[in-house]
Amino acid sequence: MSGPPQQQTNEPRLRPTNPATLVVVGLATAALAWLIVGHYYGDVPAIPWLPAFTVFALAICEAVLARATKARIDRRPGAAPVQPLVVARYVVLAKASSLAGAIFAGFYAGVLIWLLAQRTRLSAAGNDIAPTAAGLVAASALIAAGLWLERACRVPQRPDEEEKPE
Repeated sequence: MSGPPQQQTNEPRLRPTNPATLVVVGLATAALAWLIVGHYYGDVPAIPWLPAFTVFALAICEAVLARATKARIDRRPGAAPVQPLVVARYVVLAKASSLAGAIFAGFYAGVLIWLLAQRTRLSAAGNDIAPTAAGLVAASALIAAGLWLERACRVPQRPDEEEKPE
């Protein structure tokens, strides 16, 4: 026997990114990075600057995209209308970027904590602190830009007077 038929709701299936999820992912990645770097530090190459610059450039691009998308969705003067499929793609980009930013931020935070704890014992650890801190800032900017782009893609609420008459 089957139960009552499933009722379909008009609620969206794609929910906004939960900041708590990003915090949990970041903390888990930080713990994993701290353990791995602490165990294999002698075999790990120096932390380069390029990933931090790349992540920061992506964050800037997404912030510009968020601002332009919000203007287009709100139909501000001089802004071209936006296609719904483009907005859907931006939402996917925003969700992926905020999650990737949380992973990078967790990695950089775990490595930075380990480096700060070891800087007096290992002289080479001091050379990696600046690029690691820059990576943490860039990853945090990517999280913020991803969340901003996701919020910019929301459909505005209709005014009460536009509701259908009964």
